[in-house]
Amino acid sequence: MAGLTAANKLYTSTGSDHLFELVVVEGGDRIGGRINTSEFCGDRIEMGATWIHGIGGSPVHQIAREIHALESDKPWECMDGFSGEPKTIAEGGFELNASIVDPISTLFKNLMDFAQGKLTEDSAGCGGDACYYNFAAKAALKDCTSNGGFGNQSVGAFLRRGLGAYWDSCKDREELNGYGKWSRKLLEEAVFAMHENTQRTYTSAGDLFNLDYEAESEYRMFPGEEITISKGYLSIIEHLASVLPPGVIQLGRKVTRIEWQPEGHKSIQVPNGYDSRPVKIEFCDGSFMLADHVIVTVSLGVLKSGTGQDSGMFNPPLPPFKTEAISRLGYGVVNKLFLQWSPNGNRPANDKEKFPSLQIVFHPPESELRHEKIPGWMRRTASLSPIYNNSSVLLSWFAGKEALELETLSDEEIINGVSATVSGLLPVSKHNKEDKYNSLEFCNGNVESCDDSGVRFGKVLKSKWGSDPLFLGSYSYVAVGSSGADLDTMAEPLPKLGSTDSDHHPLQILFAGEATHRTHYSTTHGAYFSGLREANRLLKHYRCVGI
Repeated sequence: MAGLTAANKLYTSTGSDHLFELVVVEGGDRIGGRINTSEFCGDRIEMGATWIHGIGGSPVHQIAREIHALESDKPWECMDGFSGEPKTIAEGGFELNASIVDPISTLFKNLMDFAQGKLTEDSAGCGGDACYYNFAAKAALKDCTSNGGFGNQSVGAFLRRGLGAYWDSCKDREELNGYGKWSRKLLEEAVFAMHENTQRTYTSAGDLFNLDYEAESEYRMFPGEEITISKGYLSIIEHLASVLPPGVIQLGRKVTRIEWQPEGHKSIQVPNGYDSRPVKIEFCDGSFMLADHVIVTVSLGVLKSGTGQDSGMFNPPLPPFKTEAISRLGYGVVNKLFLQWSPNGNRPANDKEKFPSLQIVFHPPESELRHEKIPGWMRRTASLSPIYNNSSVLLSWFAGKEALELETLSDEEIINGVSATVSGLLPVSKHNKEDKYNSLEFCNGNVESCDDSGVRFGKVLKSKWGSDPLFLGSYSYVAVGSSGADLDTMAEPLPKLGSTDSDHHPLQILFAGEATHRTHYSTTHGAYFSGLREANRLLKHYRCVGI
């Protein structure tokens, strides 16, 4: 998104058509980067970027609307938004009612609203049940500030302080009945952990105790609903690339090193003499390319790998202020798992056979009450849902070490793991000898007596962003010990305009991508904005010097 946006802007800007000799080099065999629209079992799905996060003011939504990408006759992922009210199922087969789930869900939302600056101590009211939730959030705020302020405080610690304050504010409640070995407190903590696991996929922070509290309030969302793109996210990328002449985009060009000249200028020897362009881009096949400027739009994960000790992505190495920011910022792994299901494994489901949207509540991995057959990597997913109403394709999200473990598993291991999980939550009952299933029934705690032979999983498709050497992860976050200022540092070009090193050849290396935007990091629109920023930086520079 960042690179093609920059190329599109440079090529289409008035008066710049003869100003730049433009080349886009892509290490992979496709355009799009972490945008990768695909198909699975006849449905259009997204392996990477999925949502337009708010339609009010989003450039992605504006492009999608202009090119009619929001209309499609083919079914697509989340075409009905968040399909229906989810059922919340606790390990052991217990369907939780709203009286248990809603208070903890509201508490979690209020705590995150405080962390993100949407609520403050002054703006939070105290009417009715809101008093419990806002008291808990205020108590967590007070606890943090009394312990030296929010410097190096994590979102995870704040959330857990809020949960503790909530429990302190509503003691002496009746114990729950009918939930087996689940106590009220265990259930509430498990529902809270379910929301934490969802938040891990939102942020890509594998552990919310690594997510910086202060920076969370700098992140910005666009107003309006969140939607997916009917014709696929790739339609946005293809539109941006469509204006570029043939040959400008070169696929399969893996860059191994970028040489630049921060201290004075030396002409580079080439077969026909010398070339004055200061940047040399070397490729894995031994070829190279010379340039006046290079806009680097690789992921933060690739930058972390390429700027670490004993790595030589840049020669000479990037200055310490840049590498320290790269090191401090967080970058995580989020993966999606798609599965095809059917009621008996031999035919697709009919209209009466719906797999519900599930929110899944687990015992902690170390708990003696846990179901031993449910694998650890399944225990930190928060949901298993059809990608739209009546779809035979189910989706789960994974973050952190569980997302990395998912990448190593075979299809058989995945099917066995998901089947073991679902069999304890959602067995189906056989209604007649013809194997017709009219509904999906819950165990209601009687796992041993449930017939788990009904739901069958067929095909499997998963993303592998963590192990892909072109990405090494999914998106960035502000880690504890980092700050929004590090995102600004990521965006600074080298050498800077006005520095002593830039007298003859400024702006040799420019940086774009979601991890270079202070308020819209981790998003496609953040990447889009960053591509425009760097293109405009070059356009402004050349127009300022009179070319």
